[in-house]
Amino acid sequence: MKKKVKENNETIAVSDDKERSSQTKGKKTVRLGDEPIYDLSQISPVKALLLGLQHMFAMFGATVLVPLLTGLDVSTTLLMAGAGTLIFHLITRGKVPAFLGSSFAFLGGYAAVAPLTDGVADPEKLAYAGGGVAVAGLVYIILAGLIKAFGVQRVMRFFPPVVTGPIIISIGLILAPTAITNCQTDWTLALVAIIVVIVCNIWGRGMIKIIPVMMGIIVAYLFALVTGSLDLSTVTTGRVFEVP
Repeated sequence: MKKKVKENNETIAVSDDKERSSQTKGKKTVRLGDEPIYDLSQISPVKALLLGLQHMFAMFGATVLVPLLTGLDVSTTLLMAGAGTLIFHLITRGKVPAFLGSSFAFLGGYAAVAPLTDGVADPEKLAYAGGGVAVAGLVYIILAGLIKAFGVQRVMRFFPPVVTGPIIISIGLILAPTAITNCQTDWTLALVAIIVVIVCNIWGRGMIKIIPVMMGIIVAYLFALVTGSLDLSTVTTGRVFEVP
């Protein structure tokens, strides 16, 4: 079907398809897995829930592993991580979708303090480490003020990918021995999870491509359930709610 359009005092006929094309020009349809997702309005609530669950499981490992490595109470760590996250979102008014949990960045300082306190009881060692973390927190506050004063773009010039990339790699290498030790309990299950994550991330399509961690967890748990490797006794005997 064609309609008449007046342009430059001349009447011309254009098709509906051409008009729709001109109206949608500049608007790009976002396909999951092909483009980064910057706005939740781009996806459905169900898909947003899946992404949220994946993020929760991804951060849950770090939040639990750090207190296990440092001897802290896991329940207390989870409680303070939740409280810190809520306070952060209250202060920033929800502008930054971030989670405040345990950071592996402090493990290096903790490992440096531990040998210096040989012969000291573990509770006292924790006090030394806690003092170092408190000082690091003050440095964070100072750096945050400087970044706000000079602007993010000026500061980011000193931290290109060639700088930030090796930092992330070094954190992963530090945790590699712990991951290998945990995998030794069941190498088959570990390989199943790793293979599923890699396959979904590289060859997955649509939603599967952006939830590789979730797919790895689901398939690994199903594999453990089928092979009898899944022990639910701790879950069935544990308390649902408990004061840290």
